[in-house]
Amino acid sequence: MIKITSFGGRLPKALLFVFLVAAVPAYCQESFDRVSDPSPTEQPQPPAVTASERQVSLGTLPKNFFADQKEIWMFPGQLAKGKHWLPTIAIVGATSALIASDAHTAPYFRNTNSFNGFDRASSGLSSGAFIAAVPATIYAIGLIKKDSYAQGTSLLAAEAFADGFALDLAFKGITGRKQPSQYAGIGPYTDSFFNGSHNPVHSGGFYSVHAMSAFSVATVIAHRYRNHRWVPFVAYGLAGAISFARVTGSNHFPSDVFFGGAMGFAIARYAVLPGR
Repeated sequence: MIKITSFGGRLPKALLFVFLVAAVPAYCQESFDRVSDPSPTEQPQPPAVTASERQVSLGTLPKNFFADQKEIWMFPGQLAKGKHWLPTIAIVGATSALIASDAHTAPYFRNTNSFNGFDRASSGLSSGAFIAAVPATIYAIGLIKKDSYAQGTSLLAAEAFADGFALDLAFKGITGRKQPSQYAGIGPYTDSFFNGSHNPVHSGGFYSVHAMSAFSVATVIAHRYRNHRWVPFVAYGLAGAISFARVTGSNHFPSDVFFGGAMGFAIARYAVLPGR
């Protein structure tokens, strides 16, 4: 059982309870639909794993991971061929704008007490445990119900996290960015890059592994259970709340969080979910 530590707050436990209480009926409905013989007027069938989606199992995870990494690191070659320029420009442009504004937005979150309760309830350990608990619970439900689709969803979420985490290690090791919390008061916050720890497993830095993890897991779940219209709203809403907490707690600059979330979404949606 995964225990969620909450440093004085119950928000992560409440969020997990809300998500799982809402999710269990969806998984039950998935299984019921598979064994029933619905008429054309009944609810649409849940998505089935098709040739266009990734086939996954515990045994194929290592192979999938290395295939993903090859595709991720070869991405500049795709740009050289004239592909994916518009989304790349959008992400790089938005991240650059946020980096330029980080020195002006960070002081507000360093000097306000408005988010103290939210920050205590959404500590790094609490939100990390929450992110891990969601796919773990889906996998457990899949085992109990003998639902291979649910098990596959959990494994794909784990694969997306592993891919994003490997890339995050490289970014943090190279950029060595300080956390906003390492500055006193108003900063100046302008020398954050290359002046912090180049240890890739340290807290903070560019980019946010919490934002990446939250959005990679949310993207897999939202895509795989998109026939339930509420799932994407809940999944991305929770991912957004977790990511925002990294800013309000001065663990990350807004650009770290935005870029981390964008990487989580892009890796999950375009490297992990498509079939091979």
